[in-house]
Amino acid sequence: ATDGLAEELVQLVRDEIGAVAAFKLVDVVPALPKTRSGKILRKTLRGIAAGRDEPVPSTIEDPAVLDALGPILRS
Repeated sequence: ATDGLAEELVQLVRDEIGAVAAFKLVDVVPALPKTRSGKILRKTLRGIAAGRDEPVPSTIEDPAVLDALGPILRS
């Protein structure tokens, strides 16, 4: 199920935005870390993907999301 979703997403980005924004790797995650106001914690995501131990921001809505993301983004 997620393989089809990944392929569809890659193709959609290529068709709508162009080859310059195309990518090949997609990780499907259960949720994204967000602040209480709904902003996605992009810096935290980048750090986890780079293998760094990121501190849990005080503004995070659900800290448990970070525990689920680590193994997925580091694989």
